[in-house]
Amino acid sequence: MNKLLSSAAIALILAGNVQAAGRDTISIVGSSTVYPFATVVAERFGKSTSFKTPKIESTGSGGGMKLFCAGIGIDTPDITNASRRIKSSEFETCQSNGVKEVVEVLIGYDGIVLANAKTADRLKLSRKDIFLALAKNVPAADGSKQLIANPYKTWKDVNPALPANKIEVLGPPPTSGTRDAFSELALEGGCKTFDWIKAIKAEDKHRYKSICHSIREDGAFIEAGENDNLIVQKLEANPKAVGIFGFSFLDQNSDKVQGSLIDGAEPEFETIADGEYPVSRPLYFYVKKAHLGKVPGIAEYVSAFTAEKAVGDDGYLLDKGLIPLDEEKRKQVRDTATKMLPMSM
Repeated sequence: MNKLLSSAAIALILAGNVQAAGRDTISIVGSSTVYPFATVVAERFGKSTSFKTPKIESTGSGGGMKLFCAGIGIDTPDITNASRRIKSSEFETCQSNGVKEVVEVLIGYDGIVLANAKTADRLKLSRKDIFLALAKNVPAADGSKQLIANPYKTWKDVNPALPANKIEVLGPPPTSGTRDAFSELALEGGCKTFDWIKAIKAEDKHRYKSICHSIREDGAFIEAGENDNLIVQKLEANPKAVGIFGFSFLDQNSDKVQGSLIDGAEPEFETIADGEYPVSRPLYFYVKKAHLGKVPGIAEYVSAFTAEKAVGDDGYLLDKGLIPLDEEKRKQVRDTATKMLPMSM
C-alpha cells in the first residue's frame, strides 16, 4: 500500500513538474518587417482576451525559420514571421526535425524601398542601376560577355543621370527576408536585363544565382543588422547614403526619409497593391500545428491576425503600412488558418 501511495505521489509530482515546465505565453520569432504588424496584433490580443500578450522576437526571417524548424516542444517557437515564403530546404529541415505540420498564413504585401534622407535629392533608379551599383561582379563596360569585380565608386559611374555621390548602401544581413527578397526582386531584376547572363539560367542555375544574387563586399554595401530604426538614424546623419527596408517602415518614417523611384514607379500603397512597383513581396507567418492545445491562445491569435478588422481593406494594420490581399484571397487564407490546414511544398 505504501508502495502504491508512493507511486501515486511520484506520478503527481511528475505531472506537476510537466505543467510547471509548460508555457502559457505564445512564442513568436522571425522577420523584422512583419514584427511591427505582429506586435500590434499581439498587444490588442493581450488586452481584449484572457490570454497573455504573445512574446515576439525580431530575429530575421532566416533566423526565425532556424529556430522554428529546430523541433517541437515548449523550448521552440510556436510561430515564425517571414517576409518571404519558406524555402524548400527550410521546410525539409522542419520535417526532418519532427515539425511535420506547418500552417502557412499569408497576411498581405510589402514593398522593399531604397530610401534616403528627405534633405537629399530623391533618386530615380532602375533595377539595372541597382544591380550595377551593388553586385559583387558586373559585366565589363566594353560590352563583352565578361564579368569583372565591381569597379563602380559613385552612382554617376553606374548611370550618368545619377548624382556623383559615393555608393554607400545600408542594408539587411543574409538572415533577413528583406535581403532575400531584395536579391531576388531588385538585384536579379537588374541582372537579367543582360541577355547573355539571363541565358546562363537555362544552362547553370547555380552560376546564374551566384552572379545575380551576390552583393559586393568592398564597403559599398554595409550590413546594418535587423534594426531598421538604426538605418533611418544613419540616413539622417549622412544624407548621401541609401538604406534598404520595407515600405511599412518608410511609411512610418515619411517625415525623415523618402523612397526612390524604381523603374519609374513610386513606392506607394497603390503601386505595391497593383504590382506596378517592381520590388514588392508577400508577407507570411507560419504556425506549428503540434503546439495547438499545448500553448494556450495560438488558434485565437491566428484568428485575430487574419480578421477583417486587422488585415481587411479598412483594417488597423493598414495604418502601419500593410498592403492588403484582395477580398477573395483573404477569405481563402482565413479558411486555411481557421481549419489549421498544413501546407505542402
